[in-house]
Amino acid sequence: MSSQLRHYYLQQMGIDTWVKREECKSKKHLVQLAADVSLCVRCPLHHTRTQTVFARGNPDAKLMIIGEAPGFYEDQQGLPFVGQAGGLLNKMLNSIGLSGEDVYIANVLKCRPPNDRDPQPDEISHCSNYLTQQIAIVSPRLILAVGRFAGQFLLNASFPLNQMRNKIHEYQQIPMLVTYHPAYLLRNPFDKKNAFQDLMIVKQLLTQ
Repeated sequence: MSSQLRHYYLQQMGIDTWVKREECKSKKHLVQLAADVSLCVRCPLHHTRTQTVFARGNPDAKLMIIGEAPGFYEDQQGLPFVGQAGGLLNKMLNSIGLSGEDVYIANVLKCRPPNDRDPQPDEISHCSNYLTQQIAIVSPRLILAVGRFAGQFLLNASFPLNQMRNKIHEYQQIPMLVTYHPAYLLRNPFDKKNAFQDLMIVKQLLTQ
């Protein structure tokens, strides 16, 4: 009996079957997940959003960048990192030879918090399952968390950002680095040198 036929009969009997990870890694799954996110009413942020912000970039990329939450411009355009912080992020990526097609970018929250305030624990709790599904589908070779909230969520710890930097962590057996959020760097340009050092580690890990 072929594997396809066996899978069909097991389905007809209501028996769940094990599926290879490669079969789950499909753009179709991301499209469906994005549609689910667009209808989400799990937390009060759906009352104040213009639209949800799912992701941008290449779902087959080796590097996945994870931020905290959409801002004003992201809420307007429905894409992460498209404002001033997004422009700086693009320059940061260009500095190590990467373009928008070399990365997949998402946020912990899919809706903008009012007045760009910090994400609240209950909002992260309601929304984070979408991100964990994105990571599982994209299955990146390396994750770069930008900002304290993204790093804390992925590490499931409340460390300050400086304690999370300069270390190679792991999320679900995927190597992960934490660096400054570009919005922070716009306000504190003296830390751009440290951010570039983080990016050089990203470049090194991607070329190994």
